[in-house]
Formats: sequence, structure tokens, C-alpha cells
Amino acid sequence: MFSKEESRLLRQEFWTSFGKSFPRKWLLYDTKIKGFSFKFHFDTKSALIALDIEDDLESRIKYWEKLTALKGILQNEFLPDIIFEEEYLLDNGKEISRIYLPLEQKVSIHNKNTWREVMTFFNDNMSLLEAFFYEYSEIIKG
Repeated sequence: MFSKEESRLLRQEFWTSFGKSFPRKWLLYDTKIKGFSFKFHFDTKSALIALDIEDDLESRIKYWEKLTALKGILQNEFLPDIIFEEEYLLDNGKEISRIYLPLEQKVSIHNKNTWREVMTFFNDNMSLLEAFFYEYSEIIKG
């Protein structure tokens, strides 16, 4: 069991190491769409990449409809196993819409032996999700 401070330091070490191993600027929040962001998630049980839509319900519906219209392209040309969840509940109880890809292997941010696998998963798959967004951003924003 790790103390909060040990856990915080491990998380900080992972993200610093990830940035050094794969030095590039990720899109993340810089989508130019309010409430529309890319996320990396890694905790003691799992890792995933996500595209979250967190704006008001009207905006969420508008962007969700555009993304579901592009679902076949995203799955056929970029990420075949990506999951679409129109109503995704965050740990804090907030409901968002999320498109995400979990890493299927058992990993933990507290286990450095799993870090390389997670970093490679993040880099390879987030690059594809961003490539999809860049290619179809005019349709999504439209």
C-alpha cells in the first residue's frame, strides 16, 4: 500500500517519464470546441484514452450526433475497438459523453513494470484518435 505522497510522486514520475519518452504536444484541451477534450487516464487499475464531451446537454447532443455519424470511419480506418458511450458517468457523478479505448491488460500506475506498455498504448492510440479528429474536425465543428 502506498501513502498519498508516495502515490502522488509515482504519478508525477510516470507523467514526466511519458513526456520524455514521447516528446510531442498532444491536442488534449486545445480542440477549439468548448467542452470537447482528449484525455489520458491511468490509475491503479486501468489505463485508457478518451474523447470527452462535457458541455451542456444541447452541445453534447450536437457533437455526439456528428461523432456517431463518423463512427464507421473511426472504427474502420483508425481504432476498430473504440467504445462509444453517450451517457458515461464519471467517478464524481457527472454525466458526459465519451468515446474511449481501454488498455485490456491489467496495469497499475503503482507498478513500474507496466509503465512502458501503457506509454506505448497511449502514444500509438492517442495519435490515431488525434489523426481522426484533425482529418474530420471541420465536419465535427461544423
